[in-house]
Amino acid sequence: MQRHPSPPAARSPGMTKAKRLRKLIGKGCLPMPGVPNASMARQVERAGFDAVYISGAGMANSTAGVPDIGLLTLTEVAQLAGYIAKAVKIPAVVDADTGFGGLENVARTICEFEKLGLAGCHIEDQEFPKRCGHLTGKSIIDLDEMVAKIEAAVAARRDPDFLIIARTDARSVEDFDLTLGRARHYVEAGADVIFPEALQNAEEFRDFAKQIDAPLMANMTEFGKSPLLSFAELTELGYKIVIFPQSAFRVTMKASEKFFRELRNSGSQKEWLDQMQTRRELYELLDYDPAAESWEGYRDS
Repeated sequence: MQRHPSPPAARSPGMTKAKRLRKLIGKGCLPMPGVPNASMARQVERAGFDAVYISGAGMANSTAGVPDIGLLTLTEVAQLAGYIAKAVKIPAVVDADTGFGGLENVARTICEFEKLGLAGCHIEDQEFPKRCGHLTGKSIIDLDEMVAKIEAAVAARRDPDFLIIARTDARSVEDFDLTLGRARHYVEAGADVIFPEALQNAEEFRDFAKQIDAPLMANMTEFGKSPLLSFAELTELGYKIVIFPQSAFRVTMKASEKFFRELRNSGSQKEWLDQMQTRRELYELLDYDPAAESWEGYRDS
């Protein structure tokens, strides 16, 4: 069974995933579908995307069955994110919540993620325990504390290409101008990318891009505070990364909800066979040949 070819950006010899990621965002805007697990990450790669986003909410919701309120530890997130980074050749960026503690914890987070082969992470300026970025009731830490966290993250990385993304949740707490001010300080502290969470309309996305002289990440999560702008619209505004963190998870959950209900009522899954991924399709996704002497997936990653 032949391995499905990886996207061109993933086959560049002698280039780390972090360097590939920087090269990609240097060329233009990069769409990053979000995934909660490694199998979905493989699907993202097979669909032809050049990078994948590892959703913190997705890991919490799908793996632990808990809300996105900072309940997963660094150890748990690192293990789950490491599976994903190992399973694909494309760069992966992971949600690091608030950095899992103080400055020393932030530094350790960066070191752990680098060792696992991740290409970058984002750290937010919420107080712990955090909340989903599109919910009310959030609190943010002092500006100086977040600046110190960014500086600690930058100082801790060993690979200068590892992407440090500073997420600000200030727009849900402060006005737009104060949010811009925070972002400028984060750039000065060394953040490679700024992630303004929960901007409230298309004009704010436009004005943020005009005012901040740094690569920007946009979050196109559904059912939140931000309008769902298209990838083309955000590219035109000058954004460099667009994430779709929970889209695939939501589609999957809605489908499985319907399936379980119908299975309970009918007692058979036969009517769903044409909507299922077949055994052969799963094995192809996993690069697994049952007839082979051994599985070489990790050797080829």
